[in-house]
Amino acid sequence: MPVRAEHDRAVLADLLCRDPALHAYQLGDLDDFCWPYTSWFRRGDQVALLYHGGDPPVLIAHPVGGDVAGMSALLADLAPLLPARVYVHLSPGLHPALRDRFTLEQPAPHRRMVLTDPAGLRRVAPAGQPLAATDLPELEKLYEAAYPGSHFDARMLDTGHYLGVREGGDLVAVAGVHVWSPTYRVAALGNVTTHPAARGRGLAAAAVSALCRRLAATVDTVALNVRADNTTARRLYARLGFTDAAEFDEGWLHARR
Repeated sequence: MPVRAEHDRAVLADLLCRDPALHAYQLGDLDDFCWPYTSWFRRGDQVALLYHGGDPPVLIAHPVGGDVAGMSALLADLAPLLPARVYVHLSPGLHPALRDRFTLEQPAPHRRMVLTDPAGLRRVAPAGQPLAATDLPELEKLYEAAYPGSHFDARMLDTGHYLGVREGGDLVAVAGVHVWSPTYRVAALGNVTTHPAARGRGLAAAAVSALCRRLAATVDTVALNVRADNTTARRLYARLGFTDAAEFDEGWLHARR
């Protein structure tokens, strides 16, 4: 069965909802807010997403039902159609399917964490107020100082799920979302950071606590990605009630010449 483009959101949702934690980012991208920026590919029950809402495009491939062989077959068929340079989220065992055409550079082990104990949020007092488009210049300044190279999409401010903590009128900490879908009841946290001068006082944890409480009204699954070697962040999220749900690599695919 060859790979084919899939345009039926109901079909995609049915497959991805089998494991909302593993596929949280993809489910979020089914929402109207992100759908126009997506291309979906299916081979049997396996689904891969190419998100082209930013530069570079991002390929997300996690095997449905743990079928690594099935997803590998999809990726082997899809490889000739991929851009020459793409950022990837790949579950373990999938890179060999792409080796003939691509090299994987700077692979970094990551963990998918999911909020499994909402009671943990009560361990940290919430803080933060919603940010809007008018806050964009100050937010970009914070990311430049605290999180250069972050995958920040200014459109996500329109969701109302970016919270900022201020001290003396200055924005010093923030927690936001990469995806949020009340339709598919999922959200993925992202771009959480604190200004270097304000670290060590729990401000990011307070913003995450407030954001998760805010999201609880519209979603059932709250997920996030974190580098496996970022033990400080992983401890923070564990304290708030997040647990590891999956392992995968992030990195750059470059077409072989």
